Amino acid sequence: MSDDAIRQVLGLLYQEDTLKVLAALVLGGKPEEESGLDREAVRRALDRLERGGLAVREESGEWGVRRERFRELLHATARPATPVSPEERVLQSFLVEGRLRAIPTKRDKQLVVLDYVVQVFEPGVRYSEKEVNVALRAFHDDHAALRRYLVDEGMLSRENNVYWRSGGSVEA
Repeated sequence: MSDDAIRQVLGLLYQEDTLKVLAALVLGGKPEEESGLDREAVRRALDRLERGGLAVREESGEWGVRRERFRELLHATARPATPVSPEERVLQSFLVEGRLRAIPTKRDKQLVVLDYVVQVFEPGVRYSEKEVNVALRAFHDDHAALRRYLVDEGMLSRENNVYWRSGGSVEA
């Protein structure tokens, strides 16, 4: 199916008269009565809807909506879903625009989130507690809990209020 077919259907839906007639058909009414348009405008709109594949004249002479046209257009344009790793799925469920909605309670999910968070720290660089708090506050308001989890899981190490990254995945 071509982009022209999609443009045609969108164009039909953009036109007020065809949209009114289609709405009347969808709601099961008679377009001549429900659309508020005169008979000739309804006829022209029905002709355009039929050419666009959105309306069909039944054997009884009544007009009906061809809902499957939307499915056809959807299938023609749908891209296959990209496979998502289990880690990405966890991150998608806990992150909104880069911030944590919540800190996961299940350890396996928590480890995925902590590994994501610890990426903000460069291996081999020393950070003051204040710098760590500022970096973690970007992810969640409870930066102290995040810091504690990172230390407990061995992803950050601490000595004399100086922190450094000591764990988490490293990109090659």
